[in-house]
Amino acid sequence: IEQCKVMASKKKPLWLQFKRADPTTLSKDPIGIIFKDGDDLRQDMLILQILLIMESIWETESLDLCLLPYGCISTGNRIGMIEIVKDATTIANIQQSVVGSTGAFKDEILYQWLRDKCVSDDKFHQAVKRFLYSCGGYCVATYVLGIGDRHNDNIMITESGNLFHIDFGHILGNYKSFMGISKEWVPFVLTPDFLYVMGTSGKKSSPHFQNFQDVCVKAYLALRHHTNLLIILFSMMLMTGMPQLTSKEDIEYIREALTVGRSEDEAQRHLLDQIEICREKGWMVQINWFVHLVLGIKQGVEKRST
Repeated sequence: IEQCKVMASKKKPLWLQFKRADPTTLSKDPIGIIFKDGDDLRQDMLILQILLIMESIWETESLDLCLLPYGCISTGNRIGMIEIVKDATTIANIQQSVVGSTGAFKDEILYQWLRDKCVSDDKFHQAVKRFLYSCGGYCVATYVLGIGDRHNDNIMITESGNLFHIDFGHILGNYKSFMGISKEWVPFVLTPDFLYVMGTSGKKSSPHFQNFQDVCVKAYLALRHHTNLLIILFSMMLMTGMPQLTSKEDIEYIREALTVGRSEDEAQRHLLDQIEICREKGWMVQINWFVHLVLGIKQGVEKRST
């Protein structure tokens, strides 16, 4: 019970740890879940299942992009459970743990955290490679699926370098806005601290970054070959009443993101352009993440004072 807690996010989900009922099981680790009340987890379930399908598409192209589609199940009306991924933490926690909210602007913090978790050079090199591939996979997937609200508490990383995204409440380009202005400033999240792990800063391009670009292009082109499958899968879910999948216009987002009707060369150029936009506007994401950290710290202080 001492490991259970109420989490700080808006809907106050419960972080719950259970002992295993079967004492003969090989693993002695507790089972961890997040219990949520107030969110329609069917949408998260759909996106996680689509990520599994994307993985299978990439496997046919001999691409292993190290996605981490964790368990998620809707158990009732706006009620459900989410699997806790072992040995993982949010990017926000890593940034905040070192220098507080200004950690959002410290490019080297994520690299150093990964370096500290990997005791040997070989493990660290493997972690960087896993980070590169998983980051590429999620960049392409979140772009194609129009997944928004990508702040630093919605992106996590394992101690072995596996980056992954959580919380898919905004999909198919249905982004949050403030006074009519979209809060999404970049096509997908590729911040300076992510690039720093790949050995890249500013306009400089490292071999790791060039490999990252190649991985993204291959993954993107592979999905374009299965555009109809993705559109059919979402079309089948139109009548389920999910909050952000209500019309054919929502599904049209996928067609546009996958540049249907354009040549493969044009599609490749399009994706590389999106990567460059992310590099140029990475500082804007950092500001957004800084604000999120400041608000998170404020909420934490208020909660402790009550």
